[in-house]
Amino acid sequence: MPSTTLAPFRQGLYRTFLSAADALMNASDALLCESQARSFAELALSACFIRRWPSLYEAFEDGKIDREALRRLFARTAPTPSPGERLLLAVDASNLPRPFSETSQDRTWLHLSNLPCCKAPLTVGWSYSTLVVTPEEPSSFTYTLDNTRIESEETASEVAAAQLQAVAPLLHARPLLTADRHYGSAAFVQATQDVPCDKLLRVQSHRVFYRPAPPKTGKRGRPRFVGERFKCNDTATHGEPDETWKGTDDTGARLEVACWHHLHFRQCRGVEVTLIQVLRHGASGKKRDPKESWFVWQGDTAPPLEKVWGWYRRRFCIEHAYRFDKQELLWAKPRLRTPEQSQTWTDVVAAVHNQLLLARDEAGRELRPWESRRRAATPQQVRRAMGGILARVGTPARPPQPRGKPPGRRLGAVVERAQRFAVVRKTAPPQPQVV
Repeated sequence: MPSTTLAPFRQGLYRTFLSAADALMNASDALLCESQARSFAELALSACFIRRWPSLYEAFEDGKIDREALRRLFARTAPTPSPGERLLLAVDASNLPRPFSETSQDRTWLHLSNLPCCKAPLTVGWSYSTLVVTPEEPSSFTYTLDNTRIESEETASEVAAAQLQAVAPLLHARPLLTADRHYGSAAFVQATQDVPCDKLLRVQSHRVFYRPAPPKTGKRGRPRFVGERFKCNDTATHGEPDETWKGTDDTGARLEVACWHHLHFRQCRGVEVTLIQVLRHGASGKKRDPKESWFVWQGDTAPPLEKVWGWYRRRFCIEHAYRFDKQELLWAKPRLRTPEQSQTWTDVVAAVHNQLLLARDEAGRELRPWESRRRAATPQQVRRAMGGILARVGTPARPPQPRGKPPGRRLGAVVERAQRFAVVRKTAPPQPQVV
């Protein structure tokens, strides 16, 4: 990607800041360059943050971002796929734990992943839905298109559908979305059926699909609205597949792919999908590495079976990006009180992550003595070289204007106790009625 996109991107980013624009831009530059910072407050010590340290939290208390303009900026600068490749998107949700923040509103109970088996792997906090462009080579160099908080009245699939509806028309090519089993549902497929985007969604192995309804016989009685059942884990209901492919994966292990066309969910009979079975003979068979996986495909054309597994594997890059954002870009570190402040910080983190991708070719990388030179550059290695890049590109932020010492609270002022909010417990959404 040409490095000339970095300067226009930064100018466009600054224009999306509606208030406290200079302080937000300084905070963004500090996060972009301070690779050694391990706390949010340490960003105020960066040479890029030319304001005093109280302005760091103040920037997110007063700052506002035009999220629609930011979404258009991200879509306009999205990476272009190589010839013969698809613009591959991935969507997932990640949690920001805030178990002790009683003064923060709209916190919900969240599941804690990657924990040993225990009685209640739960925490309290906010959850975010992230839509990204995945890299062609496995890495954490994803490109964020949108990162939105999931409110207590919403589900992750509802927010993901809204993100896809807003972003897909803005992209320069028809994208392909990959997602895990949480999104392989009738509700998500129905909500995104008119979006100009192909979808490859993993589904659970006990899912039931239906073939087209048989023609009317003219006899008395109610005609059938659905055809024969197709249950993924019941081979007696499968029949002969419409297409098959056999080959090997990247490790040389045998790979078998089969698909069945013209199926549908019972809850959305008007949306046809293709059901795909992937058998990986080199897998361990454990929960995280199953031998058999099932997917639904919804798109204008039939999927090339030899590419299905490779496309879906690229989805895992979003997990590496989450780790980088939380461990290095301090996404979960600030103790911001309101959901609006946390959303502003999340957008700044997304903008910084995207700038690292835009500057990758120009910045090169700075290696530690123990880091391999044969491996591809990582975002953190590019981040170490961003100080010199910003010195050449410059910043649109204006210098601060000293305004003297503030008067502080007036004598006798009473500071009331901050309001406390209860944790919101989500309930199961109502299921659609099937007639």
